[in-house]
Amino acid sequence: MTNNTNNNHEAAHSPSDPSSASSASAVSSTGLSGGVDASRITLRSPAELADALPYMLGFHPSDSLVMVAVHGEAGRFGGRLRVGIPAAPEEWEDTARQVADCLIRGSTRRGARPDGIIVFLCRDPQRGESAQRVMTGLRPLAQRIRLACGALDVPVLEALCLSAGRYWSYCCPDERCCPAEGTALAAPGTSVMAAAATFAGLQVRGSLREIERRLTPLRGRAAGEMEGALDRAAVALVPKILDGATREEVGAETVLLARALIQRMTLATPTEGGSGADAWDDGLLGDDEAASLILGLQDREIRDIAAEWMEGEEAAPALRLWRALARRCVGAYGEHAAAPLTLAGWVSWSTGDEPTARIALGLALRADDGYRFAQLLHHACNEGIDPEGLRECLREERRRREPRRGRLPAGARRATSVTRPPGRPGRPGRTSGRRESGSTTGSEQ
Repeated sequence: MTNNTNNNHEAAHSPSDPSSASSASAVSSTGLSGGVDASRITLRSPAELADALPYMLGFHPSDSLVMVAVHGEAGRFGGRLRVGIPAAPEEWEDTARQVADCLIRGSTRRGARPDGIIVFLCRDPQRGESAQRVMTGLRPLAQRIRLACGALDVPVLEALCLSAGRYWSYCCPDERCCPAEGTALAAPGTSVMAAAATFAGLQVRGSLREIERRLTPLRGRAAGEMEGALDRAAVALVPKILDGATREEVGAETVLLARALIQRMTLATPTEGGSGADAWDDGLLGDDEAASLILGLQDREIRDIAAEWMEGEEAAPALRLWRALARRCVGAYGEHAAAPLTLAGWVSWSTGDEPTARIALGLALRADDGYRFAQLLHHACNEGIDPEGLRECLREERRRREPRRGRLPAGARRATSVTRPPGRPGRPGRTSGRRESGSTTGSEQ
């Protein structure tokens, strides 16, 4: 089977004739999630299919149903779809019908109806639960997916359960190759697929759970303090408008605040990645200034200006800022996360990280399923559309607006005073970030 398309469908959970199913035995794969056309890899067993999955998606799926379309006698990989596994088994039948229809109809619309489908069910055991019990519990879902695909005349060639570093086949009854206790997956980085991906410059960006955690709202005391800051910022917006501040003036303050925070991120690069980098960025951002910017980004025009920071030296610090703001959308302000999550998805997509973009955009739609910008980007990313068209539109808009950028209201110019980072715990000689942000920024919303 050959993978030479990049039609990935990533969705937040919402919403085959088993007698004709046979185990896939040879798969030839090119492209993977990064679109590498020069390499061709042949996958000859369920073990190699299971090992290939994170390279196809760009991350290790957690609690996920993944389907891959297969085309032609050579078994070329086509479109891919991932959704969360519904927690309630009573939802499985509807989910099976929806995902089968989505993948088959989407592939047909692009001119290549699948000749078969490979299914992966990925779920790690809970505390006190065995991986084999996970496999047994998901068997009815696998059966419903096989029936749903078969009803559309597309057989499921293989259905695998991946749990706790082992895999099981729902299609192969032969215990000599597919024992009841499952089969251990290859050690990370030791397979043919891993070698080919390394050669092609592809990377697996951790697990889905790890990527989502970087975009998930704060909890505990920090969340309570942040919600208070959002309440204060919302109250502060009303007298500004009553005092005659125009939407343009308030927007200009918000844009300059965002620029100042991006400059702060640029000057204070984290020394480690992952959760350590997120903690670093959280320490750079005061609650009051974060609240002002979150509320300001709810304005579509301001958000569109922020979307212009999508490439070059601006992209990385902008992405860090949007992630940090998404984590600050707590409590009653959960829907406000749609704006920073969409911006995080856009910057990821613009800079070539499609897997992370799909996850961020899916979370944006989970926060607000009617958020139009996220809907459009999510669809475009899933359809494999080149982001360059949107990049050029945003570049042109920025060029058009450039002459006016130096003639902003005096109140907006004062917002540049927030470029100095707030104090970090354990560092003497700096003031508290919350105290500073409350007194220095003129752009609370």
